Amino acid sequence: MTKLHNLKIVCLFMVIATTSAGLNPVLLIPGDGGSQVEAKLNKSSVVHYICEKTTADYFNIWLNMELLVPIVIDCWIDNIKLVYENATRTTRNNDGVETRIPGFGGTETVEWLDPSHASTGAYFNSIVTTLVSLGHERNKTIKGAPYDFRKAPNENRKWFEDVKTLIEQTYEENNNQPVMIIAHSMGGPMALNLLNNQTQQWKDKYIRSLVTLSGAWGGSVKAIKVYAIGDDLGSYALRESVMRQEQITNPSLAWLLPSKLFWKPDEILVQTDRQNFTLSNLQSYFKALNYPQGWEMRKDTESYQLDFTPPGVEVHCLYGVSVDTVERLFYKPGTWLDGYPTLINGDGDGTVNRRSLEGCLHWKTLQKQNVLWKALPTVDHMQILKDKNVLEYISNLINQIE
Repeated sequence: MTKLHNLKIVCLFMVIATTSAGLNPVLLIPGDGGSQVEAKLNKSSVVHYICEKTTADYFNIWLNMELLVPIVIDCWIDNIKLVYENATRTTRNNDGVETRIPGFGGTETVEWLDPSHASTGAYFNSIVTTLVSLGHERNKTIKGAPYDFRKAPNENRKWFEDVKTLIEQTYEENNNQPVMIIAHSMGGPMALNLLNNQTQQWKDKYIRSLVTLSGAWGGSVKAIKVYAIGDDLGSYALRESVMRQEQITNPSLAWLLPSKLFWKPDEILVQTDRQNFTLSNLQSYFKALNYPQGWEMRKDTESYQLDFTPPGVEVHCLYGVSVDTVERLFYKPGTWLDGYPTLINGDGDGTVNRRSLEGCLHWKTLQKQNVLWKALPTVDHMQILKDKNVLEYISNLINQIE
């Protein structure tokens, strides 16, 4: 090997090292449904004879489309739904079910919700691919922080501790470069809760900026709708009423109910000829639905929603607008909550109402750090993860600060 060849190799490594040294590492925080979930079974009984009672090891339960087909979905619901306990004011898995959230610290399980990499399970993949094209490296300068999205902050306390540690470690592993957080949907409020529990000195040292996509800052009327009729996740193959059986057991759904900070207490959310429901009589709504646990979970989680202190870091808030988004449920005269309502729509991204998406704008005059925002016409709640304008915005931001 010639001296010239050796010199070229040395120069190449120097270029790579210099490039890597200038990168601000990125932490990805997913939203509701944005983490893989694995389960292991040891059940004494099942809801259908085709359901498995026991498994030798953990298996992927979310997102696994093979489990969301007729009849089999009954097994899935029984395995993934939560049970609320009034004594502890927390939830637990159903009897005989253990769950875990795989891949903490890596990107794989937040890039792909389906381990088979089926396109229907793509999540942060487009963003990670864009970051890699700019010189980032999976699991080194890009980290992921999946969590049990079924639960709200009050039941995810260890996750907050682990994420703080992960940020500090990532900072040290990358030449003491502060971390950029990219959060989607419910991941925005999760990131806010994380930051609001750190000192300003810590944030100044470890955080470069917070980039939020479709942040559900003030909840959504869609949560009201899910409690009533469920949500089919945009799939014609799924039935809302079936999915509801699992969805309403999640404390995160209660956390994502409309916030008093953004909705007036007397604003009608559910309209019937017998009684209207607003935030001021939400307990009556759950009673009418015969689901008092929903109200208990709301009481457990609302304080985390009402703590809307500015994060104290630079914010980039991106969200979709001009997509029909439910604002009110209207039940025709003579019908009650066991019927199917007419959905009266307003502005938003199809999932989160515009007033909630723009909650971040309230921080503009409340913190010294910049609060920048971009509204994206006709971009819905999930499309934002691969929208070309979003990928371009992130690219420009990376090039600007690196």
